[in-house]
Amino acid sequence: MDTFSAILLSMLLPAAAVISNLIFRNNPNLRDGLTLGAAVATFLVVLNILNNVGNTTTDTFTLIEVMPGLGIAFHVEPLGLMFAILASGLWIVTHIYGIGYMRGNNEENHARFFACFSFAIFAVMGIAFAANMFTLFLFYEVLTLSTYPLVAHKGTLAAVKGARTYLGILIGTSIGLQLVAIIWTYAVAGTLDFTRGGVLEGMIAGPAVAILLGLYAFGIGKAALMPFHRWLPAAMVAPTPVSALLHAVAVVKAGVFTMLKVGIYIFGIDFLATTGASIWLMWLAAFSIIASSVIALTKDNLKARLAYSTISQLSYITLGIALATSMGILGGSLHVVMHAMGKITLFMCAGSIYVATHKTDISQMTGLGRIMPITFGAFLIGALSIIGLPPLGGSWSKWLLIIGAADASQLVMVGILLISSLLNVAYLLPLVAKGFFLQGHDQTEQPNVAESPLLVWAPPAFTALGCIVLFFYAGHIQAFLMPIVAAP
Repeated sequence: MDTFSAILLSMLLPAAAVISNLIFRNNPNLRDGLTLGAAVATFLVVLNILNNVGNTTTDTFTLIEVMPGLGIAFHVEPLGLMFAILASGLWIVTHIYGIGYMRGNNEENHARFFACFSFAIFAVMGIAFAANMFTLFLFYEVLTLSTYPLVAHKGTLAAVKGARTYLGILIGTSIGLQLVAIIWTYAVAGTLDFTRGGVLEGMIAGPAVAILLGLYAFGIGKAALMPFHRWLPAAMVAPTPVSALLHAVAVVKAGVFTMLKVGIYIFGIDFLATTGASIWLMWLAAFSIIASSVIALTKDNLKARLAYSTISQLSYITLGIALATSMGILGGSLHVVMHAMGKITLFMCAGSIYVATHKTDISQMTGLGRIMPITFGAFLIGALSIIGLPPLGGSWSKWLLIIGAADASQLVMVGILLISSLLNVAYLLPLVAKGFFLQGHDQTEQPNVAESPLLVWAPPAFTALGCIVLFFYAGHIQAFLMPIVAAP
């Protein structure tokens, strides 16, 4: 199969899953089985692209030309292929988990839920393989619209309110800021193509560079950079599989992926470093890292705490871009993978606890670790990876970010990253301590409380194992990504 056909197939398979969910809405086993088949097939297609292309950049394939030099176009490059592998692989895990969660928790409207879920993956594949900012923007908006029904899924007043906040902030920032930045870029550079070394050097200078960067940084609302972060905690009213999708597979990862693409292929690392245009963004990212971690400490609701943790971790990636060093970019790119694996584990564990006990607050989970050892053990592994302790994958991305900060002579940022890790310990490990080491009064006396169903606890156990495996393969991922920071 040629590369262009494989790219189209990676998008058509999730689209087919959308249709099959609607057609077979009254046959849950067939419906869920077909979606699982589509997820596995999508992953295999992406692996086929990897086998054929490796970490090279292909020619651009234009599907539709909107105007001369501007069209819906696709190509393969290392960063996008990494994102496609991550998203398609975790789609399999989250779908299996979603089946167990939705059935185990007696949720309604399964067909609509999984149809929107598949539609979101369709959008992610388009984002991953987009060859220009125009194409990426179109699929970026499709992703927002496809995930809105997922956030509002429960139909409660809180769900509707959270979904409105979600949609309002993401659409508002995208149309009001990001689209302006895209138009400005096209006006000064004459192209929106993702080009190694960027397209803006020599086309724009002075304060305008920092302003344009600001329009992109705040316009890419899915990156959850403060103060445009409120949509993420608001979206936690959604079922936990949606939270896993938002935080690990699709939405927030699409945000920071877009930030990376803008930094590397629109501005260019050297251009950012020479102009100093990203210094303000570096300090804002540092503030977001610390502030969101402190807020996380105040949250008793587990999903809310994890949401603010995500805001902090996403800012690591933004910081990597803002440092404008090769190691900073590589660290940020690697953190996309490491955070995805760790955070999806944590959210699925939160869902496992909810399915088994219907408890949502950390203060309610004393003693549960001895009743649910697999769930809490997986949570511990995912937490340690987020903290950045070896032998877990998150240690390598944080190490590269620290090196990137040192390369940029930003020792304060080194300190910020270290302080953040200590804050990670403070807001993640108390749950494990409460679960394993403190004696519960009511939970342990309930004989019917046990591990959640197999399809609910097995996925986070699998991704927890993935956090360990990634520690040993981080070097391979780094080598795979090296072309994105190579001189043009």
